[in-house]
Amino acid sequence: MLRRDYPGVDNSVAKALEVIGERWSLLIVRTVMHGNRRFGEIQESLGIARNVLSSRLQRLVDEEILERRAYSENPPRYEYFLTQKGLDLWPALIALLDWGDRYSPDPDGPRRLIVHKECGGKVSGRGICESCGQVLTARDAIQVSGPGAKAAKVANAAAAD
Repeated sequence: MLRRDYPGVDNSVAKALEVIGERWSLLIVRTVMHGNRRFGEIQESLGIARNVLSSRLQRLVDEEILERRAYSENPPRYEYFLTQKGLDLWPALIALLDWGDRYSPDPDGPRRLIVHKECGGKVSGRGICESCGQVLTARDAIQVSGPGAKAAKVANAAAAD
């Protein structure tokens, strides 16, 4: 079992990694940020096992990164929404997206682009609109398909034939 205390180590980073350092956790946050709020939508988007998703969602709710809201009573069904604490992960996600696109690029281009809702400009890895220069938050931007997404769809269709 790994230790959960880190004597002599930068405690803020270690504490953050205890909460969101497991890969599924950040991917779930990203998926909810992109509008997939129901269990089935999240599972389908990520291809994650139901038991793993259930466990990670509960941890993110317990850590107040996500809020669970009922949308059906019979049977009980929930949607997940980002709290302010969850929304505050946006700069980290944008930086990771940018880093991944730079150092592990898709040959056909990025599959996802983050753009400024107001002017349509591409968002930099620092969360700044490259068109108007505005510093953005999660609520100021949206995800759109990039050139790599179209190429992946064509490749998947060809493989299915």
